[in-house]
Amino acid sequence: MADFALQVQPADAADWLETARRAEAAGFGTLLAADHPGVCASPFVALAAAAAVTSTIRLGSYVSNAGVREPILLAADVATLDVVSGGRALLGIGAGHTPAEWDAVGRVRPGVPGRVDRCLAVAEATVRLLAGETVTVAGPELTMLNAVLEKPRPVQERIPLLVGTANSRLLGWAGEHADIVGLTGFGRTKADGHQHEARWRLTEIDAQVELARSGGGAALEALVQLVEITDDAGAFLAEHAERLGMSVSELHEVPFVLVGTADEIVAAVRRHRERWGITRYAVRRNALDLLGPLLPRLAGG
Repeated sequence: MADFALQVQPADAADWLETARRAEAAGFGTLLAADHPGVCASPFVALAAAAAVTSTIRLGSYVSNAGVREPILLAADVATLDVVSGGRALLGIGAGHTPAEWDAVGRVRPGVPGRVDRCLAVAEATVRLLAGETVTVAGPELTMLNAVLEKPRPVQERIPLLVGTANSRLLGWAGEHADIVGLTGFGRTKADGHQHEARWRLTEIDAQVELARSGGGAALEALVQLVEITDDAGAFLAEHAERLGMSVSELHEVPFVLVGTADEIVAAVRRHRERWGITRYAVRRNALDLLGPLLPRLAGG
């Protein structure tokens, strides 16, 4: 019924490697690491370490900031991860929203259209490099001259591409060109540069999914923000619903929330698939313990 990815940040070596082992043993399909230079671990270094203690779980960034990453360096990192993992790498990419990351590399953070332009250019160039092409790009958002990834060459014929976004243009492009569309539900970036407004109204999700599905057959994945096993989902969600300006009943239907009894969560995953075609979920660390025992039911329907 659904595939689950676990997004985790390394705390220390022992904890990180044990988390990777546990995620694979529990049945998570992918281990994901965030990519926010300066405030979290380097995803590809961490994932390469995880590759050494696992054998089947996929490994990917969620998501690399196209605004501060250069395609040749990103392609080299992904290809290296694919080699050391025996063909388990996944490339996750997004437009980047945190102003401090642009400042840190000496670039002016453009508005939304400029960030989307840059993301599209970086995604296309990186995919071409991973495919073995020689890439030249001359544009305001990206410049490259005769770039080629000679070594290392990936093990996989095609590295799966995940685009994480709520932007209309990126949703449409990702639906056509990516393997996975990561539905983030993010709205406008807040003043702190990290947090977002939520686009969680059911009609907003309908519109996002329609854009993503208009392009082709990419799988749809929801980035889950709340996971809780409880006999009283309403009480747990009440504070969040008030903050978001939503009713508890509407919030309970949102795919970015998996809250309730085990049976209720299984039923919610089924509803998300029936309504939106969502077949994948990216969840945070607390879900390893909470959803791990449920994965056989969630995967099998």
